[in-house]
Amino acid sequence: MNKINYQQATFLLSAAALHHLPLDTGAEVAFVGRSNAGKSSALNCITGIKGLARTSKTPGRTQLINLFQLDDQRRLVDLPGYGYAKVSLATKKKWQDLVNRYLTTRQCLKGLVLVMDIRHPLKPMDIQLLDWATDINLPVHILLTKADKLNKDPANRTLIKTKQALCDEAKLISVQLFSSQNNFGTEDAHKQLDEWFHEFSQ
Repeated sequence: MNKINYQQATFLLSAAALHHLPLDTGAEVAFVGRSNAGKSSALNCITGIKGLARTSKTPGRTQLINLFQLDDQRRLVDLPGYGYAKVSLATKKKWQDLVNRYLTTRQCLKGLVLVMDIRHPLKPMDIQLLDWATDINLPVHILLTKADKLNKDPANRTLIKTKQALCDEAKLISVQLFSSQNNFGTEDAHKQLDEWFHEFSQ
């Protein structure tokens, strides 16, 4: 299986509504998670392109669906974060509705990368998203981000506990440690993305 060059990712567009998205063809992998989990940083780390996805010390910076093109048929998608962002309830609902419509209608969506802070895994909205993905047979790869914030043993214990909590859905859900701060786990993330994108091309 040939490796995909994620450093060739380029910004394609930002969409405030589904009808702004490109045609529902090819393959997309979407990144989703709580607003303070390090989603945009993970995307930048995985592509090796600093500043590709906008990061901020203020959670909730991603307010649109942002698409990054790898080639004519493959795209990475940065979805608005959920949970923590200090915005109005109306704005939160707008984001949530946009994400829900994307997840439930986008036929070219091949997998989800769920970003969770290793210090706060499996929050209620994370579990809700995992349950939904399982119901529709959509594979999910979990990045336990900010792994550099814990020592090796506590980080590995959290990884094991998270896997055990999800063992019933092990065929659909995979989990790994990740840190954008020191580029840890990037290769494993690439392997999962490669698998999803190559399944599309077969």
